[in-house]
Order: sequence, then structure tokens, then C-alpha cells
Amino acid sequence: MDKKTRVPVREQDPIVRSRNFEEVSYGYNHNEALLEASRCIQCKNPRCVAACPVTIQIPQFIKAVLDEDMPGATSIIGKDSSLPAVCGRVCPQESQCEGACIMGIKHEPIAIGKLERYVADWARKNKYTPEEEIKPNGKKVAVIGSGPAGLACATDLAKAGCDVTVFEALHKPGGVLVYGIPEFRLPKEEVVDYEIDQVRKLGVKIECNVVVGRTVTIDQLMDNEGFHAVFVGSGAGLPKFMGIPGENLNGVVSANEFLTRSNLMGAYAPDSDTPIYVGRRVAVVGGGNVAMDAARTALRLGAEVTIVYRRTEKEMPARVEEVHHAQEEGVAFQMLTNPVAVLGNEKGWVTGLKCIRMELGEPDDSGRRRPVEIPGSGFDVPCDVAIIALGTSSNPLIGRTTPGLEINRHNGIVANDKGVTSRPGVFAGGDVVTGAATVILAMGAGREAAKSILEYLGV
Repeated sequence: MDKKTRVPVREQDPIVRSRNFEEVSYGYNHNEALLEASRCIQCKNPRCVAACPVTIQIPQFIKAVLDEDMPGATSIIGKDSSLPAVCGRVCPQESQCEGACIMGIKHEPIAIGKLERYVADWARKNKYTPEEEIKPNGKKVAVIGSGPAGLACATDLAKAGCDVTVFEALHKPGGVLVYGIPEFRLPKEEVVDYEIDQVRKLGVKIECNVVVGRTVTIDQLMDNEGFHAVFVGSGAGLPKFMGIPGENLNGVVSANEFLTRSNLMGAYAPDSDTPIYVGRRVAVVGGGNVAMDAARTALRLGAEVTIVYRRTEKEMPARVEEVHHAQEEGVAFQMLTNPVAVLGNEKGWVTGLKCIRMELGEPDDSGRRRPVEIPGSGFDVPCDVAIIALGTSSNPLIGRTTPGLEINRHNGIVANDKGVTSRPGVFAGGDVVTGAATVILAMGAGREAAKSILEYLGV
């Protein structure tokens, strides 16, 4: 084997998978995992660990895989990550651990994410759970939101002996893991539900259908229900729109609504009680991972799909792998294109996007070259449904119902990098603080906040 090149991962054929919701990647088998693990040179000062937001001891778990010590590999990862099968599938490893891999300087980096997935899948299939010795410390902590930040925070607090209750607004726990990421990227029952059950096994209680700020306030949790501290990890689920004419037409939806209907409500199933309309042609506006997810979902529901993005593929914030998969499956891309209006018929339904061509000018605050309109270059992109995937902001409900909690202009909670807010005993982390980011960054924020909470509680 040439150790300069990573072991390829088997995937569904693009044409076949574009018609189903089964997972795209098959992951490594035993022999493939051993071959890939043998490429790791076991650095004395591993840059990959420093680049991991939850600081998984990567060389150690890879060595355990190579030694065929799967319980050991599972335990090593489990010390730092409560969602290894999730992270092994959806983390942007190319810009984090794998991006820092020494092997990647001259050759291909180690496929750390695929090896993490292999270990987590082995543990699930073999029903292996590392034993945890937990000594109750008498402290009671509320966690708001059961997404990546909340689950990571709850895990570390429970391991430290806290009595933890997670409050989830929706009818099923998991946050963005269940409503935002499609089944073909992240299986819900097989992977997400299993890993949430592992968190429950630590003694964490999860209460669904509780909208903090409506059902109960943070003050009531602390004053009436005896919680000594509260962590807010409610995410950023409020969609942003373009503010252009025609956005109120029937057939214009946010990517959040579209993916939630498909994922959480099973609208992709032919016998679903909440069917989802895509028509014959769908236009998705945006270039991030959510845009790719929406486009690939619409494609699987039978539509011809075009992604409309105002920069070039090079500037797209989506993972390279997700863009590649979308292209393989037949999603069309209209680059350097910006919608200026939504077109409709006399019945109030979308018929297309009125667009204008763009060119790249000088870099803006994000470091990417700013798109500039080309006068007189207008044209139409026909569509029956327009999905807007331009990012999200935080719901202002918690901020408005919690006196003394500082909120920024985007409705996000103001907190430092340790999760400390302006309100004593209230901590926050993840997308509700930073705005929409990645699963693993939210988990890292949840872990940092857990450390601050334990320090605040004196345990």
C-alpha cells in the first residue's frame, strides 16, 4: 500500500443515491480501517489534537484501532466526545484535525473523521459502552436545547456528578442533528437516537415540548425548581431572508422549514401526513452546507434543482465533499448569480427568480472577494419552489424573558469563550452565542461552559 494516499471510502453510486435517502457513505470496513490507521505516524506533538474543538486524543485512538483494541479506541474518544458517530460523519475535518495533519503537508492527511466513525459504529453494533463511575455532587443544572452544545455540556456535567435535565422545545431531542441534517448524511434512528441514549445512560433527563421563555422561564427554573445553574444552548434557528420583492409568494420557503419538514416530520416518505411540495423545478439560494442539504433533499424528492450563488465555487462556505456530492448527483450550479426579485403568477405562486450576473471585486470583511453586479445582465431562473438558505439567527425569546441577560443585535446571547454571560448562574454556548456554525464547534463551546459551570458551583 502507498502510505502517501488515504484509503478511499466506498459510497453509493451517485445516480442510485440521488433517488433514495439512504446514507451516501458506507464508511470503512475492518481491513480498510487498519490500513488507514497504519498511515498515522504518531506525532509526538500532534497538531491534529490542538485543531480539534473538543481535543480528542487522536493519535491514541488511531493506535488503538491499529492494535485492534476497539474498546480502548472507544474509551479514548468517549473521554472528549459524546457524539463520535455524528462527528465522524458531519464534522469539517478538512479544516480542523485533518487540515492540521502533518501527513497532509506533502501527502494526503489521515482520514481521521472516517476512523472516528468506524470506531463509533463498532461500539454501536457491538453494544459497547465504556463504564463511568459517577459520584453525585448534589448540584442541579438545567440545559436548554438538546442540540450538539447542550448534549456536550450535559455529558460533561453528568460525568462530574451533576443532576442534569435538558429542556427541548420540539417533540424529539437532537436539535439540528434531527431537524437540520438530512438522513442521507446522518441516519437518525441508527446514529443520532443511539448517541442521545448514551447521554441518557449517564443519568441525564431530557424533557421535550418545553419552550423556555413560554412554558417556563429561566428565573422559574432557578427560583422555583431548584436549579443551581443554567446552560443555554438553544442554537440559531431563526431563518434569514433576502428582503427582495416577491418573497411572500407561495412556494418561497426557508431551508430551515424545508429540512425540518423533511427530516423531523418524515415528509420525504410517500405516506407522510405532512407532504412536502417541490414541484418540477427548485432553486436554492445560498452556498453553505444547509444549501447543499436542501438541494440534495429536493433532488431526492423528484425535482430538477439549481443552486444560485453570488460568488464562485471557490468561495462557497460548504464543505468541498458536500459540493462534490451535489454535483455528482446532478444538482446544477448558477455561480456569480444574485436574485433581485421572486417572480410569480396571478394565483400567487412562484414561477422563477429574477437574477443578475455578478463579478468579484475587492475582499470584504469575511476575506472573500465582494460580489458586484454587472449592469444589464439580468435573466430569469425558472422554478416552482425557491428555498432560501442564507443563514440563521437566534430566537429572541430567551433573551427577552431573562432579566439581566445581555443580548447582541442579532438576538444572540453575549458570552465569553468560557460560556460566562452577564447573568450570574446562567451560561451559554454554541450557535446562540456565535451564530450558525458547525456541530463540533458547538460541542466545544458546550464543554467549555461545563467547565465554567463546575467552577461556579465549586465542584
